[in-house]
Amino acid sequence: MQKPISLGRRILRKSRLAGTVAAFLASTSYLALADQGTTRITVLATGGTIAGAQAEEGGYGYKSGSFDIKDLISAVPNLDKLAVITGEQVVNIGSQDMNNEVWLTLARRLAEVVASPDTDAVLITHGTDTMEETSYFLSLVTKTDKPIIMVGSMRPATAISADGPSNLFNGVSAAINPGAVGRGVLVVLNDQIHYARNVSKLNTTDVQTFQSGNRGPAGLTNTGAITWFAMPERKQGMSSEFSIDGLTELPRVDIIYGHAGMNADLIEAAIKLGAKGLVIAGVGDGNMTTPALDALSAAAKAGIVVVRSTRLPSGIVYRNNEVDDDALGFVASGELNPAKSRVLLMLALTKTSDPATIQTMFTEY
Repeated sequence: MQKPISLGRRILRKSRLAGTVAAFLASTSYLALADQGTTRITVLATGGTIAGAQAEEGGYGYKSGSFDIKDLISAVPNLDKLAVITGEQVVNIGSQDMNNEVWLTLARRLAEVVASPDTDAVLITHGTDTMEETSYFLSLVTKTDKPIIMVGSMRPATAISADGPSNLFNGVSAAINPGAVGRGVLVVLNDQIHYARNVSKLNTTDVQTFQSGNRGPAGLTNTGAITWFAMPERKQGMSSEFSIDGLTELPRVDIIYGHAGMNADLIEAAIKLGAKGLVIAGVGDGNMTTPALDALSAAAKAGIVVVRSTRLPSGIVYRNNEVDDDALGFVASGELNPAKSRVLLMLALTKTSDPATIQTMFTEY
């Protein structure tokens, strides 16, 4: 029987650039940097495109989570020169299937790993579809100053010019860099480093899909060299008040998309189905139709926490701008997009349902 072709060999066969990349990584200048490789990194793998395989060679579609973490690590030339790397598979799913239960499982395992004296930093592989949400959730509940880096890819592992190996290399490079300490959860893709709070996925297929629109990236990577920018200003990590200790589930929070002609039907349905909070992806500065506004006002009076965000990719939803949040009992999301507003509201609801207190959280986090 013919021996199966390894992922590393498959990637090398599919890209003429791979030989050049491998040669560069093995060069003297690279090894001089990588000889520091004593940092102990634990990789927690969750699947995603970075572990995906095409159904057929050169095909458009692919299946996420086709390879495990050992395949991914072995496919990157000289990665073991950077650090002492061990890995484990937490789940192996496409991130479109990420949910609250997996978040709690991943967060608990991450807490165990960072508490161990045998781990200096953690790398998490993850699909890009919901990476911005997972990274923000972990940044709010993980109590550590140790570097936590999330990486993914826009192209499956078997694609021509797959971006996963480069992102893994840059992710490890960031994890071993002293400047990563105390910065919370970081997302590393396409030669850029982003804070979990600020980053969003803005394009369906481009490798340059992740941007931190309002604030810009946390840093840049260049073949292992790291340039850092300003430290995060908002609470996260060690300064966060949130915890998953004792939690078996998270409160239900639904996102309602604003549009022309929006009515109250979906708002009322979400409440009927048990939503404890609602995030409105409003038009413009978090605005909505009069019927939707009236329904949300009634919901707020009934104890449902309502957060106004925006469906736009950047900008700030200011309190009492166009909508009288004080009178209606709403919360303004500030810089947080709907997806991240949902994450923060779920965690806030584990502590309080008071809109004024939650508004303070949206200002601080």
